[in-house]
Amino acid sequence: MPAVDLRAARAALRTRTPLVHCLTNTVVQTITANALLAAGAAPAMVDAPEEAGDFAAVASAVLVNVGTVHARTAEAMRLAARSAGAAGTPWVLDPVAVGGLAYRTELTGELVGLRPTVVRGNASEVMALAGAGGGGRGVDSTDSTDDAAKAAVELAGRTRGVVAVSGEVDLVTDGRRTVRVGGGSALLTRTTGAGCALGALVAAYVAATGDALTGTVAAHAHVAVAAERAARVASGPGSFAPAWLDALDAVDGEALAAADVR
Repeated sequence: MPAVDLRAARAALRTRTPLVHCLTNTVVQTITANALLAAGAAPAMVDAPEEAGDFAAVASAVLVNVGTVHARTAEAMRLAARSAGAAGTPWVLDPVAVGGLAYRTELTGELVGLRPTVVRGNASEVMALAGAGGGGRGVDSTDSTDDAAKAAVELAGRTRGVVAVSGEVDLVTDGRRTVRVGGGSALLTRTTGAGCALGALVAAYVAATGDALTGTVAAHAHVAVAAERAARVASGPGSFAPAWLDALDAVDGEALAAADVR
């Protein structure tokens, strides 16, 4: 992907300050909101069924993360996804722990049918969602991004959107083009909510750029570059988390242009 696209994506996020409607894991709401603010977007956590559909229609983008789903939030997710689709609002599906639990697996299958703009998950989650096996250990993947590559391409064709697979090297595909994003830090996997926050940043970047593939790659590159910077000054996961937020704020277009994107 041309460096100029990533540089322009960073500028667009700062300039447009997209409002991201997050229906997300209760464990990660604070880190998700802070990550959006640090990167230059605006968060909103509206998960009541009575409001979710209306808010999705006016937000810049929507994140649907099924991490701690229950009946009431599941209905809000359905309403928000339908509303976003009707309004032409980009929305991101994060299928947390799908495959291992029947309720969320059935729900995410239903949500996939509403054609998310981007599906973002780990390798096991993407494989399970595509019907190619998978199903990791809770929220942890037991498969690699290469294992999930074929499933990601198939799923992108089914949704007519983008699928992003997180791992040591992230894989992003629209079914025709595939981009890999390297870098990052293992400390991301020892910090609560980093992956969930990435889903929100994908939504923000897609809204800012108007391009699902470019926006998704830019979000992954931004998280990876910020993680590398934070790891250099952190002594462990406790100090890494605030350092990562600071780095999300500091990463500029030049840093994204120099990211390990291939």
